Amino acid sequence: MSEEQSAQGADDTAADPDYASHGGFPDYAVVDPSPGFERFVTTMRRLQDLAVSTDPDDATWDDAADRVEALVGLLEKFPASQAVAPAGRAPSMPGMGSLLLPPWRISRFEPDGVSMTGSFSRFHVGGNSAVHGGVLPLLFDWMFGMVVHAANRPISRTAFLHVDYRKVTPIDTPLLVHARIERAEGRKAFIGAELTDTDGTVLAEAQGLMVRLLPGQP
Repeated sequence: MSEEQSAQGADDTAADPDYASHGGFPDYAVVDPSPGFERFVTTMRRLQDLAVSTDPDDATWDDAADRVEALVGLLEKFPASQAVAPAGRAPSMPGMGSLLLPPWRISRFEPDGVSMTGSFSRFHVGGNSAVHGGVLPLLFDWMFGMVVHAANRPISRTAFLHVDYRKVTPIDTPLLVHARIERAEGRKAFIGAELTDTDGTVLAEAQGLMVRLLPGQP
């Protein structure tokens, strides 16, 4: 953390003792997920793929619905807040263990940039075996948040995110994404990112602006 960033964080906390809880961001602690949770998330990802790629008979759909309803009944007995539930707090797992996020893994996490590797599956298809255009902004926005965190900047929100689609993004293909802060101006961090295949061909590019929250700002 730079001296400027450290001083800014101290100023924010001094002006607002609850600063770290603003923006709806809980104080996430990294967790070492249990084998059961890892199995559960892996199986749920497979279930997501099957939900959009199978066409069984009505009796099988009814059977599947019964089983899912039973699973819901089992899990809803154990509610937990964002800062307690393991989803999104397990960097050792694809997508941090969150089903919202694509199943990518962090390969580099440094102040000068963050990289991830992964692939998309049938669940992410928009049409003709191509990744849905709306999935890529989710991937990039996730990256922007990690870039801000890796650079030790204070809590920030996405002000804008622009994506240029250069080529069709395929499923079931190893891909890479990299992002970094290109420049910072006070509360603003301008971020650039690229999604490529393993040959370095750019599939999509993104530009974004992350703005540091003010003390007391939700």
